Amino acid sequence: MGVAFGVIAGIMVFISLDELLPTAEETGEHHYAIYGLIAGMAVMAFSLLMFL
Repeated sequence: MGVAFGVIAGIMVFISLDELLPTAEETGEHHYAIYGLIAGMAVMAFSLLMFL
């Protein structure tokens, strides 16, 4: 199950970046999109560590 969830999460991240980054670059806000991605991953990692 863990591998399946990891694959699905990777696909979701790829699709969201594939759709959102070109739009963010058009508006000139692509740095905020990358910072948001990194912050979101950090929050998820922190929350997973808190509930081990």
